[in-house]
Amino acid sequence: MVETIQHSDNITIQNCIARNNSNNYKAEIIAGLTDTQKRISSSLFYDEIGSRLFEKITKLSEYYPPRIEKPLLEKLAEHLRSELDNIDLIEIGSGDCSKISILLDGVIKFSSIRYIPFDISKNAIIKSAEILANKYGSLKIHGMVADFYTQLGLIPNSKRRIFCFFGSTIGNFDRDEAKIFLKEFSNNMNQNDYLIIGFDMVKSVGILHRAYNDEQGITAKFNQNILNVVNKQIASNFNTEDFEHYAFYNAGKNRIEMHLQAKREITLSSPNLPDIICIGKGETIHTENSYKFTNQMIEDLVDSSDLCIKELFSDDEQWFTEVLLTKK
Repeated sequence: MVETIQHSDNITIQNCIARNNSNNYKAEIIAGLTDTQKRISSSLFYDEIGSRLFEKITKLSEYYPPRIEKPLLEKLAEHLRSELDNIDLIEIGSGDCSKISILLDGVIKFSSIRYIPFDISKNAIIKSAEILANKYGSLKIHGMVADFYTQLGLIPNSKRRIFCFFGSTIGNFDRDEAKIFLKEFSNNMNQNDYLIIGFDMVKSVGILHRAYNDEQGITAKFNQNILNVVNKQIASNFNTEDFEHYAFYNAGKNRIEMHLQAKREITLSSPNLPDIICIGKGETIHTENSYKFTNQMIEDLVDSSDLCIKELFSDDEQWFTEVLLTKK
């Protein structure tokens, strides 16, 4: 059942999350914790606390992607200036509204634009919607609380659309998952729609290591907080103090891996688990992958879908690339 709420004159919020999603999460968590390499889906990072911690991460000096991406978005906004009229501007994963603001700053008639933040977190949507409504008075905002893995087809299709998938979230997908995801995007796009995706590029291991192991330990807290989310989902007895953040670059797979490593032997229990789970000292729970790309890897990924590259925007050091895609 879809619930639509009129949040204010210019803001509506549509809740598209199915009621059985909680059971789906439980099943996924249990499957991950009982696997040989224990794992927790990175989609569980972004509860209210996790979202706040990630916002702090984006402001760290070690975490370069936002600092590099925003000037690229300014170039892209200038490139699209004449096309930012009578469109739906859709942001997939809309936690931080500073990036979409760069595109909106180029809009002449806000009454002709509808902004659609599409995110699993209702609080994140409301926060960004209120900020943007205050900044751009006549902007219409239609927030969608939904899962971009499975619910892209719910996005309105009444006018031309520009989809935005900022950051480097595409890197959280395994290669085959990324191909399926782009294919699904292509299936939901019309011929004159655009898709903007950010790609974090292969670079020095030292730079990557510092980005995911900041001196203040905020990334560590962000990683550990996922255990609190699991506790809420399956009533388990994880203690974040029993695990330490462990992130490293896997050169063979061109990806950063984030794990939680047990400091001691752990006995995990939950009424939702079929049995007690024993986690040995030094054993890890895999929480996230963040793949890094080359231009060739981007081209190969796009070629596997029905999309094509219209423009590429990269910084001088080739640390990050913003890609403008159209349907073939």
